[in-house]
Amino acid sequence: MDILEYNRQAWNRESLNDGEWSVPVSEEIISAARNGAWQVVLTPLKPVPKSWFGNLHGKKILCLASGGGQQAPVLAAAGAVVVSFDLSDVQLEKDRMLAKRDKLDITCIRGDMADLSQFAAESFDLVFHPVSNVFVPDVEIVWQQCFRVLKPKGDLLAGFMNPSLFLFDHDESERTGKIEVKYKLPYAEPDSLDQAGLKELEESGRALEFSHSLQTQIGGQLKTGFVIADLYEDYWPNAVPLSKFSPTSIATRATKP
Repeated sequence: MDILEYNRQAWNRESLNDGEWSVPVSEEIISAARNGAWQVVLTPLKPVPKSWFGNLHGKKILCLASGGGQQAPVLAAAGAVVVSFDLSDVQLEKDRMLAKRDKLDITCIRGDMADLSQFAAESFDLVFHPVSNVFVPDVEIVWQQCFRVLKPKGDLLAGFMNPSLFLFDHDESERTGKIEVKYKLPYAEPDSLDQAGLKELEESGRALEFSHSLQTQIGGQLKTGFVIADLYEDYWPNAVPLSKFSPTSIATRATKP
């Protein structure tokens, strides 16, 4: 199976259906961002602390796998020079639409988050990478790519899922009211699914997902050369029952020395 192409098509469908992460922000939100009132998320709910960004005016930001007309336009309206790099054609088109509508400095490029070879080394001041490495089999390659394209003292702001999330079948938990361990980690689709799960995946048309350990998420950033400066945890109560009992995602701020 060509995982990259499968997930590209899946995210195109998701975006065409105006999923949660595919609804462009309003003109009012862009106007507010231009006046200094803005926020963006790396994880489902918590806004990223503004201290993680510093002064955005003129800052070169790579919005990595975060198309959809939400994050890149807000950061551009707040003063950044933004490149939106995403696998989905439709997600990128929404960033393009807002760039044209609101006259924003956004360059949209389609590609794989695990291959940033078209960018020169030390091209960006900041990489903004919300929860999306769940869709790639090897997250450590993503960290290596981010490290290369960041300038010294540049920051990687990344969101990712708590690996414990993948122990459970959340649709089943929603139906039964019970949260029971079902899968072994590391979780990787389609290999981790039984026949019923494969059928459900096929019918849903959603993107393939992969769990990653904290050793490869946080430890992988450290091994690549980043210094972790801060982190926080987040929940997702309306999406997964586990969120009633445990954080389901993590965001990190890492600096390239």
